[in-house]
Amino acid sequence: MLIDILIYYLVHHVPLMHSNNPISILILDDDAFMLKLLVRMLTNQGLSIVSTYHKGFDALAHLKHSGHPDVIFLDLNMPEMDGIEFIRNLVDYRYTGHVVLVSGEDLRVLQTAETLVKAHHINLLGHLVKPFHPDMLPLLLEKLFATVSPTVRCIPKALYDTHRVRTAIDNKELINYYQPKVAVASGRVIGVETLVRWRHPDDGIVYPDQFISVAEEHGLIDSLTQTVILMALQQARTWQEAGLTLQIAINISMDNLTSLTFPDFVAQHAAAAGVEPHNIILEITESRLMKDARFSLEVLTRLRLKRFRLSIDDFGTGHSSFTQLRNIPFDELKIDRSFVHRAYKNDTLRAIYDASLGLAKQLGLETVAEGVEDVNDWEFLRQTDCEFAQGYFIAHPMPGDALLTWLDNWDKRLS
Repeated sequence: MLIDILIYYLVHHVPLMHSNNPISILILDDDAFMLKLLVRMLTNQGLSIVSTYHKGFDALAHLKHSGHPDVIFLDLNMPEMDGIEFIRNLVDYRYTGHVVLVSGEDLRVLQTAETLVKAHHINLLGHLVKPFHPDMLPLLLEKLFATVSPTVRCIPKALYDTHRVRTAIDNKELINYYQPKVAVASGRVIGVETLVRWRHPDDGIVYPDQFISVAEEHGLIDSLTQTVILMALQQARTWQEAGLTLQIAINISMDNLTSLTFPDFVAQHAAAAGVEPHNIILEITESRLMKDARFSLEVLTRLRLKRFRLSIDDFGTGHSSFTQLRNIPFDELKIDRSFVHRAYKNDTLRAIYDASLGLAKQLGLETVAEGVEDVNDWEFLRQTDCEFAQGYFIAHPMPGDALLTWLDNWDKRLS
């Protein structure tokens, strides 16, 4: 079978690139024929800086003495040191390149390994399933050429201290981006999700995963969330004055729910901005446990009494999902992107998606599918009963003043 694949590849495949590319690659696989096959295929794509190893210990020695390659093709099932152990060592070596998993194992095992790579914050480029069709590699390489520059290496994300985050809040360096949410059946835009960014004077746009946890751990999350809410309400008012009334979804931390004055703060400023409570959705992530259920339940119940809407975000990926659904009066359930993207071709993801959707329907909750990345995801959703969707296929997050222009383009896509 592998011989047939190699012959097919060498006879039929047209290289993506016709000149050598200085991107460096390391292949770790105990199968000598697979090593030769991958080297030949990569060389045919213009990638000539390729190192090959049969053993994990030798590959780690390469990283130590010769530097980090841009990409590692990693076989999962190897003697002495398997691929999972090798991934753990990559963390210790502070590897900043990309990984492609190569495996003939069961798809569920491969998916778990992919999840582990992402949990270690290692860049996952994709996977190759043995024996792989020759067309699979060029698809991965297209992503590689788009994301890896030989002159700009991947570097770890900056870590910001408490003082710098506090200064960002005080100096009004935080800005909001907005990602549209649309009705699946009609494509009509019904709202946006508010996503905070930090316009850093030196580092450019900084994403929330680099500063939200600092704010939560050091008592800054209330100030940060209040800033986000005030900006979102002002933007909602601007849109309303332009004749566009949208639901505004705002992410709040579990730590915000320990402040008993939080409901009054939101109500007071929503009224001042002229935004109706039912057009404000507060999204609660499950990534953090409630510190004190009494405070959280009081705050959430008072918010509902004031007619604000509540959404459980990233459903199925954090703590006590079913307990929260039982105890908190949610209006909406957001199915996490990890269960939506590619669910059309993955039986496991489809089962989890269907179960989440069915649960929401039985509880009378509206459903939003996150992570709609391409037309296949979109067409998949249109075959189900999910009401709303958001994701890059629909729109990337954008500044508030860009939304009206995007709306015109979206209408043209639908027509």
